[in-house]
Amino acid sequence: MAPTLRLEDVHRRFRQGDRELEVLRGVHLDLPAGTLAALVGPSGSGKSTLLHIAGLLEPPSAGRVWVEGIEAGRLADGERTRLRRERIGFVYQFHHLLADFSALENVMLPQLLAGRSPRRARARAEALLDRLGLADRRHHRPGRLSGGEQQRVAIARALANGPRLLLADEPTGNLDPRTAEEVFALFLEVVREEGAAVLLATHNPELAVRCDVVYRLVDGRPEAVAPRSPVPPARAAR
Repeated sequence: MAPTLRLEDVHRRFRQGDRELEVLRGVHLDLPAGTLAALVGPSGSGKSTLLHIAGLLEPPSAGRVWVEGIEAGRLADGERTRLRRERIGFVYQFHHLLADFSALENVMLPQLLAGRSPRRARARAEALLDRLGLADRRHHRPGRLSGGEQQRVAIARALANGPRLLLADEPTGNLDPRTAEEVFALFLEVVREEGAAVLLATHNPELAVRCDVVYRLVDGRPEAVAPRSPVPPARAAR
C-alpha cells in the first residue's frame, strides 16, 4: 500500500536578489496512513515550506510529491486543487475562522464547497464539534469563543471533509501552556479516531515526543529522532 504522503528528493530554492537560497535539500519522506509525525527545527529551517509543498500549496523546485499514490506534479491545476480539497486538511497557528459565521457554519462551509449536501454537512460538523467538546458552543461566532475554543473549531474544520492527510503548523503555538495541552490532547484523540496521517510542525519538544515519529530539519533535510525520548536541540538555521 502506498504511503499517504511521499516526498522524493524534494528541493525548494528561493531567489534573494542575485543570491539563491536553498531551504530544502533533497527531502525524502514517507508518511504511512495513521501515523503522527512531528517536524521540529528553529524558525527559518524550512518547516512551513515543507508543509506547503506537502499540502500542494506551492510546487517544489525539484523532486516529486505523492498524496495517496497520486503524483501531484502530473496533475492539472484543477485536479490538484480538487485533490487538496478532498484529501488534505490544514491547521494553522492562527485559526483563520470566518468572523461572520458560527462555529457550526465554519465547519460546514468546506463540506458545502466540496459538494456535500447541507444536511450531511451539518451532521458531520455537529459530530466533530461534539467530539471536540464544543456541543454547547456550536452556534457562537468566533468573537464569542476563547482562543482554545477557536482552535478546536479550526481543527474540526480541517477534519470536516475526512482528509487522509492532515498538516498542522504550530497548531497550539498561539495558546497558553495549559490551553495548549488541552487542545493538543483533543487533537491527538480525534485524529487517531479519524485515522489520518499527520505531519505536525512544532517548536514544542514536549508535544513532539507524543507523536509516533519525530523529524528534525537539519541543513534542509529531515533526520529521524527516536520518538518518546528527549528531542535534541535543533541547530541554528543557516
